Amino acid sequence: MRRSAELIPPLLLGVVLLAAWEGACRLLDLPPYFLPPPSAVAAALIEAGPRLAASAWITFVMAVQALIVAGLVGGGLALMVSLHASAERAVRPLAVALQVTPVVAVAPLVLIWAGLDHADRAVVALAALVAFFPLFSGVLTGLKSADPDLERLFDLYGATPLQRLWRLRLPSALPFALEGLRVAAGLAVIGAVVAEFVSGSGATQGLAWRLLEAGNRLRTAEMLAGVLCLTLLGLALNAAVGLVERIVTVRIRVRR
Repeated sequence: MRRSAELIPPLLLGVVLLAAWEGACRLLDLPPYFLPPPSAVAAALIEAGPRLAASAWITFVMAVQALIVAGLVGGGLALMVSLHASAERAVRPLAVALQVTPVVAVAPLVLIWAGLDHADRAVVALAALVAFFPLFSGVLTGLKSADPDLERLFDLYGATPLQRLWRLRLPSALPFALEGLRVAAGLAVIGAVVAEFVSGSGATQGLAWRLLEAGNRLRTAEMLAGVLCLTLLGLALNAAVGLVERIVTVRIRVRR
């Protein structure tokens, strides 16, 4: 009941904004190629639905693959460097450099290295590059966030490094890792779309390609429908990560 009440204000605001958008388009007689009304966007969504759905699935699969790669590389690297302070000091600047480097700048290089016939690999690699830092930073911060009193207790009992890692630091890192995963999920979708925009070959046939195709033909309503699909795709991936987070959290509480 409380959740339903919380949904009412944003739904009402959405209806008001859509009504204002529709009214402005009709009163100002705006050309459809400039700004189509929501009714035209809905019609385009229905008409192009099968194409957009197929492309959305392709983009979703590539984003999930990128998220898995980023999780394995970022989490594994954070785990390794957390064991040695000198390794962390050496690796962290490189990780930050990767984070601040625009993906658009390196996309052509990655596309060449992956091969023009394997544009999907380039898209996954670039999306993983974008999603890498939140996972690396989250896991590394979590591994270093263990309670100092518990650290001293493990020292007192002569725990081995593996026991300390498995029983103390990994459980402490889990909330940080899950939060990093939530951030990385959205970035993976963004990275996949940007990478496909840059490749421009249409080989992957994802949602970005549909947006380019519609834009070249001045089908603005279909472009907005594609953007809506991208938004829903990001929300779906975020919701999936949230579900995983809740399941893991519940299991941890049960074990305690």
